[in-house]
Amino acid sequence: MKKTLMLTALVMGAAGAQAQQATTATAADLYSQAQEYAVQADVAYPQAFYDRTLWKASVDSAYGAARMEPGNRDYQAYLAQLYTKTQWWINAYNTWSAMDNLNATERQWASLSAAKLAYLALQRGDRAAASAYVSQGMAWADSDSLRAIRSRL
Repeated sequence: MKKTLMLTALVMGAAGAQAQQATTATAADLYSQAQEYAVQADVAYPQAFYDRTLWKASVDSAYGAARMEPGNRDYQAYLAQLYTKTQWWINAYNTWSAMDNLNATERQWASLSAAKLAYLALQRGDRAAASAYVSQGMAWADSDSLRAIRSRL
C-alpha cells in the first residue's frame, strides 16, 4: 500500500510539473527533468514503456529539449536512447538514423531498434522493409538477432 501511494505521488507530481514546464523551461531544464523522470521511472516500473506516466514525462521532456536545440547532440542521443528503452522502435530508429558518428554504445542501441523493426516487418510479411532494417542495423552493429532475421529473408 505504501509503495502504491508513493508511486501515485510520483506520477501526479510528474504530470503536474510537466504541464507547468511547457511554458517556462529552457532546453537544459527539460533535459535535466527528462533525466530525473527516467530515474524515477526506473524505480517505479518493472518495464519501460512510453505509456507509463513517468516514462512519458521523461520522453516528452527530452523531446522538448531536442526540439528547442536541434543541434545539441546530447539531447538528440538521449531522446533516441529513451525511445529505444521505452520500446518506441520507429521513433528510436528514425532518431538514431538522423544522427552522425554514433559511438559504440549508440550503435548497439540503434541496431536493436532496427532489429525490432525488422522482426515486426517480417511478421507482417513485408520482406523488403525487413531487409532494409536488417541492412541498416548491420551497418550500425552486427547482432545475433539481425543475422537470424536475415537468414529468414
